[in-house]
Amino acid sequence: MKKLFKFNLALLLLTFTALPLMAQEKQDEKLQKSAQVLKEFAGMKETIPAQLMAKAEGIVVVPGLIKAGFGVGGQRGRGVAMVKNADGGWSDPVFVTLTGGSVGFQAGVQSIDLIMVFTKGSVLTSLAKGEFTLGGDVSVAAGPVGRSSSASTDTKFDAAVYSYSRSKGLFAGLTINGSKLAADKDANAAFYDSDATPSSIFSKDTNSDNAGVVALKNAVEDF
Repeated sequence: MKKLFKFNLALLLLTFTALPLMAQEKQDEKLQKSAQVLKEFAGMKETIPAQLMAKAEGIVVVPGLIKAGFGVGGQRGRGVAMVKNADGGWSDPVFVTLTGGSVGFQAGVQSIDLIMVFTKGSVLTSLAKGEFTLGGDVSVAAGPVGRSSSASTDTKFDAAVYSYSRSKGLFAGLTINGSKLAADKDANAAFYDSDATPSSIFSKDTNSDNAGVVALKNAVEDF
């Protein structure tokens, strides 16, 4: 009986020890996938204009956003958000969730990679107050494509947020108006610590040596 108790206790301790490591690995994978999405977008012939990326003060990447539709469509995904610091560098990533729905006839399930470019960093930092609604609290425009701003009629890039979505290597139309963007508290706590908040993560650049964070920052800076 005592041996069985000790075995169960050891198994329980091992489980509690392994859980944080598993959570860490999950967030590491999300970082690597987000970096890969940025690299693949950058390599496309028609992509996010360099002028817009130069003006970007924030960015959200949601790899593998699931868009499902059976009469009433909906979408859900997890990704990362970063803001540009005063020195031109990028903050550590805040893990986020994107959820939303749209009414209309749709069919099938589709996985889409999504990038949102924010020309006003203050919009993203408002995540500290909770969630906000895209197309409601903040306006979103379909992003122009091209290697230069001449590819777009909106050469001033006045919108607060530009969205880009891709499916199977091609740009895909995706309505995100009405979707809610929120900080993923559990993911941030697992990757950083239980006291981590969007404000504390955005407000500093820790120059994390985590491979996923490094890869993500390099992908944004090299876009």
